[in-house]
Parts: sequence; C-alpha cells; structure tokens
Amino acid sequence: MNILAIESSCDETAVAVVRDGRTVLSDCISSQVDIHKIYGGVVPEIASRKHIEAIYPLADQALAQAGLSRAKLDAVAVTYAPGLIGAVLVGVNFAKAAAFALGKPLIPVHHIRGHIAANYITHPELEPPFLCLVVSGGHTMLVDVADYTKMTILGGTRDDAAGECFDKIARVLGMPYPGGAALDRMSRGADGSRYRLPQAKVDGNPLDLSFSGLKTAAINLIHNARQKGEEIDLPAICAAVSEAVSSALVSRTELALIQTGRRTLAVAGGVAANSRIRAEMTALAKRLGVRLCLPELRYCGDNAAMIGAQGYYEYLAGNTADMTLNAYATKSLVGETL
Repeated sequence: MNILAIESSCDETAVAVVRDGRTVLSDCISSQVDIHKIYGGVVPEIASRKHIEAIYPLADQALAQAGLSRAKLDAVAVTYAPGLIGAVLVGVNFAKAAAFALGKPLIPVHHIRGHIAANYITHPELEPPFLCLVVSGGHTMLVDVADYTKMTILGGTRDDAAGECFDKIARVLGMPYPGGAALDRMSRGADGSRYRLPQAKVDGNPLDLSFSGLKTAAINLIHNARQKGEEIDLPAICAAVSEAVSSALVSRTELALIQTGRRTLAVAGGVAANSRIRAEMTALAKRLGVRLCLPELRYCGDNAAMIGAQGYYEYLAGNTADMTLNAYATKSLVGETL
C-alpha cells in the first residue's frame, strides 16, 4: 500500500511516500529554519504562508523520488493535530484536495502517534506492545503502546516540554535557533556539576514531570550572573541543564518500565536526537535488560515519513475521514487525555 503523507504542524513542510508502514520510498522536507532564526523562534503566520508556497511542488518532488505516478497511490495521510492551527490547516486542506482528486481514502494522523511510528521505520521488526518516551519541543509524555492504534498516556509534563525548556534557556544564552540542538552540542564533554539546578517532583502521579521550575532557575542564574558581571561557563551550564532534564526523564521512564512490565522501550520526538538522552536511555535499557529502539536522527524531528508509517495502521484500523475533516476536528487517537 503506497501512502502519500503530509506533515505541516510547525515550521517544516514535509511530504513522503511510504509503503506498507515500514518502507520509505521518498521523504522530502522544506525547512524554514533560516527564516525563523531571525526571530529566535517560529512565527506562526510566516510558517503558514511558507507551507502554502512549498507544499504542492514538494508533493511532486516526493512522487518523483519515489518513482510513482499519482495513479499508484492508495491513500493520503496527513497530520490533523496538534500543532500551529494555521500550519496544520495548510496540510489538511492540501491532503483533502489530493484525496478528493485522486479518489483515495483520507487518513488523519495524530502528530504524536506519528513520532512513535518513526521507530517502525528505523526498526522494521518492532511490534507493540512497548513503552514509548515522547520528547519534543511541545510534548513530553510516557505512552504505553498496547497496539498500533491503542495507546495510553501514563504520565507527562504538567507545564513546559523538555524541548521547550532547552530552547528557551538556549535563547537566553544567545545561542542560534534551533536552540536545543546548539545547547546539546555545547554541553558535550563538559562538567555540569559547577551549577546546581532543581528537579521537580509532581504530586498525584510519580510519572508526571515539570520543567518550568528548571527553566526559570536556569534563566535566573544566567541573569543574576550577568547583573553581577560574572562570566558564565557556557559549556558547564549547558551540561547542567542537559543532566537535569535527562535525569528527570530517565527516572520516570525507569519507573514506567517497572510498573508496566514492558520489555521494549522506544524513544521518539525531536529531543530524541539529544546526545545525552540517547546515551542515558541506552544505559538504562542495558541496566534493566530491556530492548531499546531509537529512531534515526533524520526521523526524530518533524517529517512526513512517520505520518505515512502510522497512517498505514490507522487505515487498517478503519480510522479514515471524509472531506469534512478539519484540523483538531476528529476524536483524539492517543487515549482520553490527548
């Protein structure tokens, strides 16, 4: 089954062709990083307009790279939520038009489910059940993946996501956009013990996380040092932030593995590319004797291949839509709380 997949939830316009949920025939991305770095972050209106400009030629490029004609497509999958509403609508409307013109099924895919499915591409032998830690700029959660379309959120952040914490601290430090990646590079090999940063514990659910206090403490530390004319050890503070975030993620993930009894752990989302998190999750899996699945770096961030991968299983489960589909208009497909 050949699926044309569309992803436009933030600042990356992406179109891919995926066969049977595991084989990527093409994966094309038009990045807006050079545009948004001027502002230090994504400007939603600009992102939406750039999606409109890029999406049609990108779809033609994806088909050409896949070596397929439009007649060889069997369905169209698209991110319907969550994301920047204007950006998501561009992808949804394009997908609706394509599905209608081709006379093919339209498959709405939840963005977080897509991130989880990125592991099916890197690890074709992977099958549910497994535990997945989803870490990105907008989301941080532990998901019990019982089946391809049956998932339960066990815990997540009560405020900032891990990626947001990285990005905002990096911005205060004057690092280039996207800040999380720059902070990760700066932290490598540095000693984070010079700066002490807090870790929050959340009442009510030991699997929940909170990163707003860490973000505030780090930013206050930076501001206070500058006000006093003190030099900031950039690699050390980056390492301290990385250690604090990773430690919080590892402790909750370990507890979730113990509680669920899952023997396979997957990590997904843009922050799954973070070198410290990858290393510490590898060490955790080895210590507990569980299998670890990490997506290739190119499938960690927003891409359409992951949407096509999950779209295949949504189609098999009968989760298709008609032409009335709008962004956020369908029921949640990742449990009751998302």
